[in-house]
Amino acid sequence: MKLIHDYYRIFNAGDRPALLALLHPDIVHEINEGAVERGVEAFRAFLGRMDRCYREQVEDLVVFSGPDGSRAAAEFYINGQYLVTDEGLPPANGQKYRLRVGAFFEIKDGKVARVTNYYNLAEWMRLVGA
Repeated sequence: MKLIHDYYRIFNAGDRPALLALLHPDIVHEINEGAVERGVEAFRAFLGRMDRCYREQVEDLVVFSGPDGSRAAAEFYINGQYLVTDEGLPPANGQKYRLRVGAFFEIKDGKVARVTNYYNLAEWMRLVGA
């Protein structure tokens, strides 16, 4: 599905305005083991925190989609570096990590209307030395 491939290509390029343009105005963001956030502004704030605390690239992306194109899933590795301590997480000192991630999407009006991310937080903690 082109939309999901574009989403991750743009994510990797660091083009936040272009990434936000792919989102439906009523985007629902279900954060791994965290809160559910709604709206483009909440997503913008999330990206700001992520960009401050992490440097990440999506690798080995595989995308699956349903027959009507209203839902999709992706599996990939996130290759990252923990730059600045994120609230409630262990101290950052540039630790590098590579972690498998799953993501689920709903598509509405040709835009991403929901993204749900899952990864093994305990494994991430082990990788950053927590």
